Amino acid sequence: MSDNIFENGVSSTDASVREQLRIRAHTAIPGGAHTYAKGDDQFPVSAPAFIARGLGCHVWDTEGTEFIEYGMGLRSVGLGHAFPPVIEAAAAELRHGSNFTRPSPLEVECAESLLEVIPGAEMVKFTKDGSTATTAAIRLARAYTGRDIVALCSDHPFYSYDDWAIGTSQMPAGIPEETKDLTLTFRYNDLTSVAVLFALYPGRIAAIILEAEKDVAPTEGFLEGIRQLCTSNGTLLILDEMITGFRWPTRTAQNFYKVTPDLSTFGKALGNGFAISALAGKREIMMQGGRDHDKERVFLLSTTHGAETHALAAALAVMKVYREEAVIETLERQGDRLKAGVDAAAARHGLSQLFKLAGRPSNLVYSCCDGDGIPSQPYRTLFLQELCRHGIIAPSLVTSYSHSDDDIDQTIDAVDQALHVYRKALEDGIDTYLIGRPVRPVFNRYGDRTSSGTTAPTGAQITKTLLRPRRKPRASNTAAGNRRNSRYAESTIG
Repeated sequence: MSDNIFENGVSSTDASVREQLRIRAHTAIPGGAHTYAKGDDQFPVSAPAFIARGLGCHVWDTEGTEFIEYGMGLRSVGLGHAFPPVIEAAAAELRHGSNFTRPSPLEVECAESLLEVIPGAEMVKFTKDGSTATTAAIRLARAYTGRDIVALCSDHPFYSYDDWAIGTSQMPAGIPEETKDLTLTFRYNDLTSVAVLFALYPGRIAAIILEAEKDVAPTEGFLEGIRQLCTSNGTLLILDEMITGFRWPTRTAQNFYKVTPDLSTFGKALGNGFAISALAGKREIMMQGGRDHDKERVFLLSTTHGAETHALAAALAVMKVYREEAVIETLERQGDRLKAGVDAAAARHGLSQLFKLAGRPSNLVYSCCDGDGIPSQPYRTLFLQELCRHGIIAPSLVTSYSHSDDDIDQTIDAVDQALHVYRKALEDGIDTYLIGRPVRPVFNRYGDRTSSGTTAPTGAQITKTLLRPRRKPRASNTAAGNRRNSRYAESTIG
């Protein structure tokens, strides 16, 4: 083999081009990516720096290396990348234009279709991201109640990039103290912590906001208790269903747990990667964003791109697939299969107490601990590094409708090999196996500029990792025509 060819088929020229692209990204974009969770500091230096394309649950980096992906698009891609019915619906609308001076009929059709999914809601407004939707819910709650304080669940770390939410995080720079003081926090599954807030701030709390479930299920009576506390105190209950929507049984967590919020927000899987989110709620509250009332009006989600027709068409296609096909049942079944295999691998390597899965089968996350049982970013990095080396990108283990049995089995095999290295690192020292720096939490208060003025990994670090051989994908998974869902091979936009 030539000196300029790595064992995984990536040439030094390819690596150089990728490194130049990485440098350009950090030069032009704060953090090197437009979404913090996609940044270099969230992945080992061996991870693909950029993704060029995807099909189903498989993606290819800029060198053409194929990976099986999990947690696709930060859980926004629930059906699969380039899912034909969704792509075709969006493309058809784009041929007719995407944004006009008056509403499109699709705005009505999409609103009615989404409201059918959320029985407790009577009106809805669309926008482009989750932060905008949750912030609109907070403003609406404040206007409706005439109160200024809101309370969020501190165990669910991200609701919005706006001041009311980020002021409670570890990155509150630029947010006035008086704004921070208007947001309180409580703990998940701790009804007493919610009741204490109402006792300390009587008649002042406009809204309680939380996810119905994240990686821990609600204890008996918790959600019902919050609903009762909100009702008795004249406070609105807001459920953030950005993740649970179109991933939990019955398509919504509020339906699944039989708790009716006053307002709720949806997005992510609703568009299968297309930018669309929604605020839905009771008519008497939502109508303050219109004119059919005698109250002070709320400026509610009037965005230029909020109802672009191709995104609405994509959402309609997504909802149709969920109505007609067993999407969520597939997510749960494949998640169960994956969990069983991963748990068995962890037990085989004696790591069941150090490497653990949590969450519903359709929304699996994992935690990595060191030998003392303390959560460890270096060990998480090592695990991610070894998964990448075996063709898996998995910041979580969240499945999609496109993950086949073969994809799951390949992942279990990769996890088994990654945990083998994890065990050896516990015995020999992690520095023996970990290449480069560990990943960092998104919410880090201060930067970590190096003497060179950049935190981007060096070409030498990446090269050292790439020199380690990576298992090639099975032949049956390299051709789109052999994918489980043959519709991917038939997809066309033109």
